[in-house]
Amino acid sequence: MVGGQFWSIYIPGEIKDSGYARVQLEQFDIARQVIAKYPERLQWALTADAIRSAFKAGKIGSMLGLEGGHAIENSLGALRVYYDLGARYMTLTHNVTLDWADAALDAPKHGGLTNFGKEVVHEMNRLGMLVDLSHVSPGTMSDALDATEAPVIFSHSGSRELVDHPRNVPDSILARLPKNGGVVMVPFVTSFVSKEVHDWEGAQTAATNEAKQRLGNDSAAVARAMDEWKNSHPQPKATLGQVADHIEHIRKVAGVDHVGIGSDFDGITDLVVGLEDVSKFPDLFTELARR
Repeated sequence: MVGGQFWSIYIPGEIKDSGYARVQLEQFDIARQVIAKYPERLQWALTADAIRSAFKAGKIGSMLGLEGGHAIENSLGALRVYYDLGARYMTLTHNVTLDWADAALDAPKHGGLTNFGKEVVHEMNRLGMLVDLSHVSPGTMSDALDATEAPVIFSHSGSRELVDHPRNVPDSILARLPKNGGVVMVPFVTSFVSKEVHDWEGAQTAATNEAKQRLGNDSAAVARAMDEWKNSHPQPKATLGQVADHIEHIRKVAGVDHVGIGSDFDGITDLVVGLEDVSKFPDLFTELARR
């Protein structure tokens, strides 16, 4: 019963020794080849009507999303060409702050969006490309909500009230979604949905820094020290119930029309117990129905 799927087209924003365009174009080509390879299951979709048509045909309407505004290289012309190639959302940043937008996991430089960043949002609105606010700072979230004339999405973000991870969405932003019409799509990223996993990762980082400071450049010794630390501090597991907690919280604050599923299976290696692959989606819906 999955009717639509965004396939994320992503290149790391940290790579700055050459232009992004060639690699990004190759990613578009790969994604479109994959969709074309499985016509019995997948159907290329550029509009909402096309998704409904695919669903009626028993296929998954397949859309492309551009994950990271670094790919446009400060060019509205490049943004328009990516739209023509099939991009129907763009995440304003990935993990790196841009010349025009602050990222969640990088140092802020602009306090949100610059004037050019607002132009990017306006042009996306004009084209009909969804503004994706996952990966951006709270300031960018707020500025984008001020600038946009269309509903936004958060393609893979949880609730910051439940887990204080910078990739999650504060309640103050969730409360603005009913007026905007946007949707927060809850991911299966363990450190986003489980406070215990998030805290463990913070402790692991602190232990690694301490080991490096104590052992210097001896990478083998640091690795041994961290193996010992992990043996005495086993990693906790995120659960299906915790994912449901995030969906419930967003439903409570933003409303039932403003929460979705943004699994991020292609971006994770550590898996939520009970949500190991797409065959487990019904188990999540069963838990929500039970609640």
